[in-house]
Amino acid sequence: MILLRLIPVILSFLLLGAHFSRDDQHVLTLIALVFPFLLLIKKSWIPKLFQIALILSALEWLRSSYFYIEAREQNGESWTILALIMGGVALFTILSALVFKSKTLKKRYF
Repeated sequence: MILLRLIPVILSFLLLGAHFSRDDQHVLTLIALVFPFLLLIKKSWIPKLFQIALILSALEWLRSSYFYIEAREQNGESWTILALIMGGVALFTILSALVFKSKTLKKRYF
């Protein structure tokens, strides 16, 4: 049951790892892929750490969106679908932080 609730968080970090991998940022890719293993630690600071990390991740998606859209505009390409996808991923990432508000996860970490 706990693992099911954490799937959005884990998926958010896997997507972030893929994003960093695409840009050949190997250290950030590794951090994003290893970060979910911190969920195994049953400490009260884990939810806050993940909420902050997920907010920063969503900001990274928005920052990247800006640059990808700008590049597409300069090349005269359509950027609408890109904006929708990137915005959706940023929204999914930010909403993943809300899983720590559930009673099940509060019991686990507090």
